[in-house]
Amino acid sequence: MKGPLFYSKILLFGEYGIIKDSKGLSIPYNFYNGALKKSENPSETAIKSNASLKRFAEYLQTIDSDLVRFDSALLLADVNSGMYFDSSIPQGYGVGSSGALVAAIYDQYAFDKITVLENLTREKLLKLKTVFAAMESFFHGKSSGLDPLNSYLSIPILINSKDNIEATGIPAQQSEGKGAVFLIDSGIVGETAPMVNLFMESMKQEGFRNMLKTQFIKHTDACVDDFLKGNIKSLFKNTKQLSKIVLSHFKPMIPQQFHELWKKGIETNNYYLKLCGSGGGGYILGFTEDIEKAQEALADYTLEVVYNF
Repeated sequence: MKGPLFYSKILLFGEYGIIKDSKGLSIPYNFYNGALKKSENPSETAIKSNASLKRFAEYLQTIDSDLVRFDSALLLADVNSGMYFDSSIPQGYGVGSSGALVAAIYDQYAFDKITVLENLTREKLLKLKTVFAAMESFFHGKSSGLDPLNSYLSIPILINSKDNIEATGIPAQQSEGKGAVFLIDSGIVGETAPMVNLFMESMKQEGFRNMLKTQFIKHTDACVDDFLKGNIKSLFKNTKQLSKIVLSHFKPMIPQQFHELWKKGIETNNYYLKLCGSGGGGYILGFTEDIEKAQEALADYTLEVVYNF
């Protein structure tokens, strides 16, 4: 047995903001993927994955059947015969490892599933997002459902607000372009739940809530609009502001050894860094108008380019 592949994702804009109704833009990242499999001689990783799938299968039976129903008998039979999730998506890196697994399970075992081939109305997208949020909360405590949605559909998703999402097109990449979005590996595994808890604690302070509304969400929304319209000059201006705001107000989510690099990018304009997912480790997202300059400035790190302007 080998199921279809589901890809990782990158939330270009909207980390934390989408919890409070900012815009967001999520794109599939085909460099990593995962699929459900069975094997005659499972590796240690496969055995661990199988044990985790067992717990997940049990959890799925607690989800309200009005929302989604699964072929639990088939799922449990497959899990008991050694099925696991074979994935190259790094866990705790902000690129949607649990999202791809959720998408794969829904695809294989959900009754009356909404398929990619249908006319994806806003209602259907929201229904999928709600189903995926309920499924993925097994891993994170609280999930928006966006990662699995992106992985399942494998198309860019524009988040206008919590209840308003749509599939979108993004400007074609310029393979000769100097501008780029890239990933830096922090070398640390990040955990989503503690970071989200930290954010929720900060939200209790009026000053933080104010900053979120008047600065963070304002520039996040502007970045999404700029990116989709191809307004590169304005995009970098807003990304710089976003990078500054994150350095000032989301410092605990930035690994310690990146504080200086983060600041240096803002001062030199060679690159701007931002969180990839919830932060705390994993990947850090970078934006640059000149990838060669960014590579020189970040010579100690390997940059993985995900999009060219």
